[in-house]
Amino acid sequence: MKKSKYLFPEDYMADPSVHVFEDKIYIYPSHDRESGIEENDNGDHFDMNDYHVFSMDDVEGGEIKDHGVVLSVKDIPWAGRQLWDCDVAFKDGKYYMYFPLKDQNDIFRIGVAVSDKPYGPFIPEKHPMMGSYSIDPCIFEDKGKYYMYFGGIWGGQLQRYRDNKALESAVIPENNEPAIHSKVALLSDDMLEFAEAPKDVVIIDENGKPLLHGDKHRFFEASWMHRYNDTYYFSYSTGDTHLICYATGDNPYGPFTFQGEILTPVVGWTTHHSIVEFKGKWYLFFHDSVPSGGKTWLRSMKVIELEYDQEGKIKTIEGLEDQS
Repeated sequence: MKKSKYLFPEDYMADPSVHVFEDKIYIYPSHDRESGIEENDNGDHFDMNDYHVFSMDDVEGGEIKDHGVVLSVKDIPWAGRQLWDCDVAFKDGKYYMYFPLKDQNDIFRIGVAVSDKPYGPFIPEKHPMMGSYSIDPCIFEDKGKYYMYFGGIWGGQLQRYRDNKALESAVIPENNEPAIHSKVALLSDDMLEFAEAPKDVVIIDENGKPLLHGDKHRFFEASWMHRYNDTYYFSYSTGDTHLICYATGDNPYGPFTFQGEILTPVVGWTTHHSIVEFKGKWYLFFHDSVPSGGKTWLRSMKVIELEYDQEGKIKTIEGLEDQS
């Protein structure tokens, strides 16, 4: 599978988080819609209000099944607006959906919804996770422990916090200052709260120095974690430089040494992905805005095979060359 393919042309879906449950691929995307809200740097035009779940048992030749709406803003007791990128984890017979949503004060929190099935419906908890903030939760299981990676700057509000405390005024670093880091926290045994205070996910260069805010490869949003040959691969979006990049480490907390670009810019402002192994192959799930004519708030999810070289480096995929 050397070219990408669109997964669900019937509707606009983005930010696909993908896992293998019950020997199938399950996809948990955000659901784009035409809201009529003018574009701005806070991302108000990304005004999603529900989630669908999709499944498939053959990535390259099979059909995709839409399981319909599994959670809506109207179902969430503490809801304000904007259901952005979610992720799902499985533990002890239950499926846990983690989702960012602005509360009634327009502050992003992370909520949890629970189901007995990977395709929902998901029943939300009455309150967001205590101490949660920002966006883009990714859940990674390692040796029986579950970790949440999260965070995003600009509209994702991560610049409003330092050391897990809200600032009086948001602060974006200068270009010659260290970049804002993604966050990681171990989850509690019941999967409903943080078991510890979130820690910085530090990305360093070949000299061991943290990447600077002015580096085009610095973290912006869309954390993802996977393991390949006992190495931990932390991948992420660079936001306004429109890349998917990755860094590697020897444990879930890092630090992670920058390695390179996974995906070069695609059509559309945002870029957001997940990586999964299925039936002996690795795949990159992502989105672009080609079908909508470049409307960055109306995106379509795609998949392409991901390849590693003999040293475990991920081969770069050219986003604009791969149109299908």
